[in-house]
Amino acid sequence: MKITATRLRSELYQILDRVLETGESVEVTRAEGTVVIKPLVSEKRARPAKRRPRPNPDLVVGDPDELVHFDWVSHWKPTL
Repeated sequence: MKITATRLRSELYQILDRVLETGESVEVTRAEGTVVIKPLVSEKRARPAKRRPRPNPDLVVGDPDELVHFDWVSHWKPTL
């Protein structure tokens, strides 16, 4: 498929999706010359699964209910 640089700019993502789906190269013509866009891998790769954080049972040491009633005023020193 041959297209102009202007068309590539206006339809960039659609053209890139088409190249990846079909494996077809695209020739982009400009006054200075021609650029070829072709896929390196024609098959879609699955995204890796998102990693979930491991549970940390030692995150709060002690009774969590004590944190609710803790007086933070003496420990909190805001900087302005």
